[in-house]
Amino acid sequence: MAYTINDACVSCGACAAECPVNSISQGDAIFVIDANTCIDCGNCANVCPVGAPVQE
Repeated sequence: MAYTINDACVSCGACAAECPVNSISQGDAIFVIDANTCIDCGNCANVCPVGAPVQE
């Protein structure tokens, strides 16, 4: 199951910096995760200050 980023995202970029496969990028309003390349490692969720990345 890939992770997704919910509307709690504050666009700090902490998640993108921790993604080992570069699946996270800045979207229009919040960061987004490419479900096709996400390896479900949880690094993004572990560093997010607001808990925005969640498992689908």
